[in-house]
Amino acid sequence: MLQGVSRVHLLGIGGIGVSAVARILIERGFEVSGSDVRESQLTEALRALGARVVIGHRAENVEGAEVVVVSTAIPEDNLELVAARAAGISVVHRAEVLNALIKDRRTIGVTGTHGKGTVSSMVAWILDQAGHAPGFIIGALLNNYGINARDGEELFVVEVDESDRSHHEVSPDEVVCNFLELDHLNFYAGIDDIIGSMTAFLNGNDRLEVVYLNADCEGNMRMRPDLKGEVVTYGVESASADVRGQIIGDGQMPTRFDVFVKGDRVGQAALSLPGRYNVVNACGALAVALRRGVPFEVAAQALSTYKGLENRFTIVEAGGVWLVKDYISHPTGMRKVLESARDLVSGRLISVFKPYRYTLMKYLKDEYATAFDGSDEVVITTMYAANEPPIPGVSTDSFVQNLRDAGYAVTHIPEQDDIRGWVLDNARPGDKVIFFGGDDFFQLCDRIAEDLRAR
Repeated sequence: MLQGVSRVHLLGIGGIGVSAVARILIERGFEVSGSDVRESQLTEALRALGARVVIGHRAENVEGAEVVVVSTAIPEDNLELVAARAAGISVVHRAEVLNALIKDRRTIGVTGTHGKGTVSSMVAWILDQAGHAPGFIIGALLNNYGINARDGEELFVVEVDESDRSHHEVSPDEVVCNFLELDHLNFYAGIDDIIGSMTAFLNGNDRLEVVYLNADCEGNMRMRPDLKGEVVTYGVESASADVRGQIIGDGQMPTRFDVFVKGDRVGQAALSLPGRYNVVNACGALAVALRRGVPFEVAAQALSTYKGLENRFTIVEAGGVWLVKDYISHPTGMRKVLESARDLVSGRLISVFKPYRYTLMKYLKDEYATAFDGSDEVVITTMYAANEPPIPGVSTDSFVQNLRDAGYAVTHIPEQDDIRGWVLDNARPGDKVIFFGGDDFFQLCDRIAEDLRAR
């Protein structure tokens, strides 16, 4: 696909996943151009590396390109996509380019409905600290590096996105499947479809040598009997997991846990991250590292210096108020984040959420009805539909009513920017305000932090 190609043009080049691929292409010597709808730290970083980035989609942007890269987020009527096809330029999905970049590297892929960014970045950091110098392509900025991708000569760690079924285009040598839960219902018919698709992805990969499964996940355990080849399990709750973490004390940061391999204690590890779910993530990374021969002491030391991902339980203290930013929008993940946030400080727990996608709101209605447990206040703003067509009976108003029926104290603020005034009027020193959303939400959080400090 890339053989003999000089210039590659990427649509949505400022997206976290597409920008990672662009960075590797630049490091491999390709001439890279791209477009997006707005400037960001990612577009600025790519310009600094030599990419030609244009803000705004125009047909002329693809002139001279030999390959045009798209993601599922790009609509069929995008001006550049239409122009590329009309000109006979090869149009390929980001996942196909990812596979071309890793085909001659030993590759560890991390997938699953959530947690894959954290696990893949943990694996990359441990292997780096063990002297393996892996390349990586991950859908988030790694706080230990300040980037989301770098090239590697022999070894690669990649986050493999299953949300749109594009994982079938990627063929790693090893795969970690962290969670399989009901999600991405704009592409899947239900949990059986999700499990079946993941099973086909794993069994259909001729390169695959080993699968690492989160044994605490029911979806993974349903899939396990159908998998071919070697399977290594990890977890916290499953007593039979090959690599198991046992949390010590109340789980407050640093989170300390004993590690058992095949039932035998091999030592203790610690994370500067909260929560049982991050210990599960760490056990997945340890399972990979230990199988690859990294000494436990080296892996544990690396985990102790792991700094997480940008806007994944990122804590900002401002004016005595603790603000937490997290991308998660799935109710299971939100529940885990809130469990971890409850004991940060002694004040109230306020959840601020922008509902995401009609399909999630419809099919996970009951799960959202318990997702905010422990919250003293819940603030909801207008749903982000992500180009999904409306579903009758599903709306921000119905979502709010569902939460109120479940017993939560809910404040509905239709205009997102008005959340700023509400937080300034209501948050008190010691309170924890958790923002669940995307980049625009986190920019709002940062502005609130500035106001709180000034106050």
